[in-house]
Amino acid sequence: MSTAAPSGTSVATAPEVQDIGYGRVFADFYDRLLPHDGSAERTAEVLASWHPGGGTLELGVGTGRIAVPLARLSGEVVGVDSSPEMLQRLCETVDATGAPVTPVHGDIRTYADDSRYGLVYCVCATLSLVCDPTEQRTAVARAARQLAPGGTLVVETHNPGFVTALHEGRARTSFFIPYAEPGTGVQTYSTLIPGGLWHASHLVHGGGRVSIGTEITRLTTAEDVDSYAADAGLVLVSRQGDWAGGPFLPEGSGVHISRYRRPASGEERS
Repeated sequence: MSTAAPSGTSVATAPEVQDIGYGRVFADFYDRLLPHDGSAERTAEVLASWHPGGGTLELGVGTGRIAVPLARLSGEVVGVDSSPEMLQRLCETVDATGAPVTPVHGDIRTYADDSRYGLVYCVCATLSLVCDPTEQRTAVARAARQLAPGGTLVVETHNPGFVTALHEGRARTSFFIPYAEPGTGVQTYSTLIPGGLWHASHLVHGGGRVSIGTEITRLTTAEDVDSYAADAGLVLVSRQGDWAGGPFLPEGSGVHISRYRRPASGEERS
């Protein structure tokens, strides 16, 4: 059983939730890991435009980077995450802003509640933090079961073709992404692991200090996600390569963003 935070001030941990430890590593500087360039607000605007109405569920809510601006546009968001550290940051933001976001301690592979949502979304490569493809399939099936008829599921994660192209045939490489503020950016040391895994160590520069975090993710293809969604009874609506609506390019797009729909009762799947 997952536990929601009363009044958004705290969240009780559920002992059966398996946490991979991402939040213990990244929570203190996660909001500096991604640039403050309006991208979170743009993502929220796109998700709001795809929302068919009804409730909203985010799987992998983190610190609320997307949930908070989306809640201002579409109403209450239920945000699930396995990391108590990330959820605590979200609770602090909810307290400070009054955003209608309900933090829930839960595992996206097993999460279930009694509600049905018009929009369920799993973005920022959360699905790829699940490194077992069978468990990824289970997570998408769980998400699909939370959809109301006619509801929308959105999944965004890294594009393996782009990551592989960055390596130019090498197993290891590094790259630096500068941000707009002087002296800020992210240096990444990247390693491709046999079996389709990606090891990335990030050095986040900003605020006069450097923070370090390492993650291992599965290089999940768009075709993988399509297969999971089809098995869950969902229909692909659209795919794009960024939140500005650009086309998905197999080697040129950093991410793939896929939108699926649960057919309404009696509706033919196409």
